[in-house]
Amino acid sequence: MNIFLKVLSVFLLLHTNLAQAAHDDITGKEKALLETNQAYTPSLGDIMIGIQLRHAKLWYSGLASNWKLAEYKLEEISEAFEDIKKYQPNFDGKPTAEMIVRITSEPVKKLEQAIKAKDQPAFIKSFDEMSNACNACHTVNGHDFISIQRPTAQPLTNQRFTLH
Repeated sequence: MNIFLKVLSVFLLLHTNLAQAAHDDITGKEKALLETNQAYTPSLGDIMIGIQLRHAKLWYSGLASNWKLAEYKLEEISEAFEDIKKYQPNFDGKPTAEMIVRITSEPVKKLEQAIKAKDQPAFIKSFDEMSNACNACHTVNGHDFISIQRPTAQPLTNQRFTLH
């Protein structure tokens, strides 16, 4: 019995040390990943590509009267605007974040109201107003060569916008 307790003690000690070493290794990897993620700052172009895709999905969800999806896509666009304020508040010496808030706030509110009311004609009108606001922001920033419009073809064929 005494030998059994010694073997058991050694086994438990080894198991505890191995578990701690594995935990330390995972913790070290998690810390390195966290440090890498904190070091990454998305470019304005990266954020805008995401907005462009969501803009198209917003359009098709509104046309299909999929109001939950439309609301979700507009929330994601608003979150991307927040990311611009956080990561790229100034671009080419211009106060990008300040301009985005000033230019897009009202059109986004109107679009939110149209979606909540499930009013497709108001959705279409306010969608165009938001797109025009984006274009105004591009123009003010010297990027009038970037012109946003209603999509003419679905960006992805692997998402259904109609409700089943």
